[in-house]
Amino acid sequence: MSAAAHSIRLTVNERTYERPVEPRLLLSDFLRHDLGLTGTHVGCEHGVCGACTVLLDGVPVRSCLMLAVQAHEHAVTTVEGLASGPEALHPLQQAFWEKHGLQCGFCTPGFLMTLLPFLQEHPNPSETEIREAISGNLCRCTGYQHIVQAVKLAAETMQAGQG
Repeated sequence: MSAAAHSIRLTVNERTYERPVEPRLLLSDFLRHDLGLTGTHVGCEHGVCGACTVLLDGVPVRSCLMLAVQAHEHAVTTVEGLASGPEALHPLQQAFWEKHGLQCGFCTPGFLMTLLPFLQEHPNPSETEIREAISGNLCRCTGYQHIVQAVKLAAETMQAGQG
């Protein structure tokens, strides 16, 4: 560990990591390069597009705007932490698949991580509430209507206890 590095300890997707990191290392880079969790995408690098959204203690944050040292002693959830396995998608992931809520898929992890806590707080959201919730996430492919439909389906599935 260099003199400038800091030792951090954090939990990512329910697994604890302790690593030395440079003070200016972004959380997005730590997740992608140090831990190999490449589901967190980096688009604009300015916190505008939402592709890098992860949960920090259950709250959506832009990982391209956070330093890894800021996550010290916190819990981070990435898109890799949603599904219990490749055969069992989270209801939100399944709904995106069924309703064609993704095309190229680059923005999808950010949408999913934004929407997970939203659906926990709004189990039966209106279209207006959904559109407001996703207003900070940009998609260049879908036109958003399929994403809205996917969120409605996920809400129904989660309310029915099927996920």
